[in-house]
Amino acid sequence: MQAIFMAPDIECDGCAMSIRKALGAAAGVETVAVDVDHKRVTVEFDEAQTDDVKLAELLDEIGFPPNRM
Repeated sequence: MQAIFMAPDIECDGCAMSIRKALGAAAGVETVAVDVDHKRVTVEFDEAQTDDVKLAELLDEIGFPPNRM
């Protein structure tokens, strides 16, 4: 399954690295791609282990509150 989030607070590659590290460690997450220029986070995940709501909550917890696409 794929979830795409807009995270307006993404400003740099450091932000992207923090997001990749945090989401990549979550159960069921297979890939995390961060587009800094467009402030977009794309996550591929196993829906048997997590869901887009949990991923959005994790983004919020690490300081990048998302808008779901």
